[in-house]
Amino acid sequence: MGKLEFIIKSEIQRLAKREVRSTFRPLRKEVWGMKIKLSNLIKNFAVLDRLAKEASKGKSTEPKLEVSAEEVKASRLTPDRIRGLRKKLGISMRELGILTGSSLGAVLLWEKGKFKPRGDKKAALVALRKIRKRDVRKMLAEKPVETKREEPPKKSSKRTKEKKLLGKRK
Repeated sequence: MGKLEFIIKSEIQRLAKREVRSTFRPLRKEVWGMKIKLSNLIKNFAVLDRLAKEASKGKSTEPKLEVSAEEVKASRLTPDRIRGLRKKLGISMRELGILTGSSLGAVLLWEKGKFKPRGDKKAALVALRKIRKRDVRKMLAEKPVETKREEPPKKSSKRTKEKKLLGKRK
């Protein structure tokens, strides 16, 4: 008799588990979908919350390159410090040139130690020390992208001119 009771009990358990699974499987998928939606809402809320805090502080969203004359005068910009600043901000020489209003060649010469930045270029470099990576990226995104200069037409030699003339005569 004990064996029959065990078989009936195990069959009831098996059927009950199956019934519970069939009932809760759709609910599990629904809960999973709700968790994903909640996660997205939390991310969006965090961004909006940060923007609201910035707006309430009266802080402008545009980072500016402003620095006092005393700070510029007291600053010591060595080639290693300029390179270190560029690496810290995660920007290329070209991008540093765009931010400071100078050319790629000038930045290269600063980093080699051949020339030192002067005037407004030095002030821009000193101001860049105080700016975060995120703000630098915003500034670069706002700057107009310079298009490459068109190459002048290639000069043709006498032979190519002669070939063109011979080709036209035929």
